[in-house]
Amino acid sequence: MTTLPDRRLLLVHAHPDDEAIGTGATMAHYAATGAHVTLVTCTLGEEGEVHVPELAQLAAAEADQLGGYRIGELAAACRALGVTDHRFLGGAGRYRDSGMMGLATNEHPRAFWQADLDVAAGQLVELMRELRPQVMVTYDGNGFYGHPDHIQAHRVAMRAHELAAAEGFAPAKVYWTAMPRSVLEAGMTHFAGSSDNPFEGIQEAVELPFCTPDERIAARIDASGQHAAKEAAMRAHATQIPDNSWLYSIAGNFGSEFMGVEYYTLAVGDKGPGFGPYGWEDDLFAGLPVAEGSDRTSAAEGSDRTLADGVNRAPVGATGQW
Repeated sequence: MTTLPDRRLLLVHAHPDDEAIGTGATMAHYAATGAHVTLVTCTLGEEGEVHVPELAQLAAAEADQLGGYRIGELAAACRALGVTDHRFLGGAGRYRDSGMMGLATNEHPRAFWQADLDVAAGQLVELMRELRPQVMVTYDGNGFYGHPDHIQAHRVAMRAHELAAAEGFAPAKVYWTAMPRSVLEAGMTHFAGSSDNPFEGIQEAVELPFCTPDERIAARIDASGQHAAKEAAMRAHATQIPDNSWLYSIAGNFGSEFMGVEYYTLAVGDKGPGFGPYGWEDDLFAGLPVAEGSDRTSAAEGSDRTLADGVNRAPVGATGQW
């Protein structure tokens, strides 16, 4: 039997590439420091655009093979981040990418947007029962920017937390991805007048759906040492993130600050010790009994989770399980 580390982090994302863009540095940081990092992806991202010309016919309107291809991209991204535990919610292909809000793809019978909330949440509860993560990360109620699958991932994660709490094993803390207003304003100032301005047409940071007042931010994870891993993970999603993406443009200007620092609001649990004018935590496990100790094999009550030896040796993402 293999004993899991003391610190266990669960992330719930909608599509392949969301994990890298939104939380890649955080995942790489905790994986590198010995925490057990579990990524749950809710769809295969079948409705995504294809930015690799020779793969254009994989698109949903053509051969509809993009989802299967993106399993491989996600596996490569996880390797870049050092994450060995990845699952697809309900298994690979159980839920389909719903496409952008208001499109006919929202009505597909397998669209994640149409998923029965308690059924999908129950699948996540079983994973929580197995791993007993202390911390969970997902999106806010608007799915960060309003995509139906992001909103549904939020609903499923929060319902799963509610169900797990009723049985006594829910994560102690739940964080939602966020972007501080001050950071967005700095970016807007930097790119003002630039030919590749990703904020073009935006007059005020508050116009952006993911703009969060600084005082509402709970955690700032400085994983700038992992910025290269995050960029490598993003580049693994080549069908979705072209080489000339504004994401790389910002990275070229802000470097490790953009790629390696990520922010969160705290939705459930008690805020731990923090720093600066708003008391931002620098550790998602801050305030928890496992926050100060290094991850290690432990027999302490409530911290040792065991799995059959060898179950995590299958190719990452190959089946949606270990």
